[in-house]
Amino acid sequence: MKEVRRLLPAEDLFYFADSAHCPYGSKPVDIIRGRAYAICDFLIGHGVKLIVMASNTTSAAALDAVREKYSVPVIGVEPAIKPAAAVTVNGRIGVIATGVTLVGDRFESLVKRYGKGLEIFTQPCPGLVEIVESGRWDDEETEKLAGVYLEKLLARGVDTIILGCTHYPFLRPVIEKLAGSGVKVIDSGEGIARQVARVLVNERLAADAQSAGGESFSTSGDPELVRPVLRLLWGKPDLEVKKIEV
Repeated sequence: MKEVRRLLPAEDLFYFADSAHCPYGSKPVDIIRGRAYAICDFLIGHGVKLIVMASNTTSAAALDAVREKYSVPVIGVEPAIKPAAAVTVNGRIGVIATGVTLVGDRFESLVKRYGKGLEIFTQPCPGLVEIVESGRWDDEETEKLAGVYLEKLLARGVDTIILGCTHYPFLRPVIEKLAGSGVKVIDSGEGIARQVARVLVNERLAADAQSAGGESFSTSGDPELVRPVLRLLWGKPDLEVKKIEV
């Protein structure tokens, strides 16, 4: 969302956090798909013109099904294998993500398309999503848990690490510290924002560039718990969050 806002200042952005059902990473695919349908029904009912499914896990489990069901453009998120392939020097790439993302057909297809000649090592990271959701991404416990996961990839000699979950960019300072200066850390945010811009232009849906877009935030969870975290993540101390049943 930050990258979309930076690239598209005129667009109105509506953010829905499915906090009541987080994390998704260990849930069955049919449950994740059901949540995707419910949220898309809600967003489309409120007149959105494009949906970014800002979750690698949900994209892996439900993107194709959602695109078949709805006529509104839906953009998914996937681990940045292609950008990583372009920058790796030794051909060894590590991917940290949730379990569902790493075992899905979409991930396998990504590796087949862009990972030829490369060694790609995957590492599921239970617990990191919950840390970001709680706003505790810079404490000793966070560094310790992230270190356990990264150590396994660094032992393989990776020179590039992909943040394969949209929560993980908020852990970038910790991950870069643990990985060291010789390891590149990549996420998909900028590429997703560029794709949003392309689709809006191609579908003739782009907002008037002279207007300033607004933002609204909502959650299925407890706003009192979600609000301080979103304020921290978005960098806006007076940000408000609405409770919405979806």
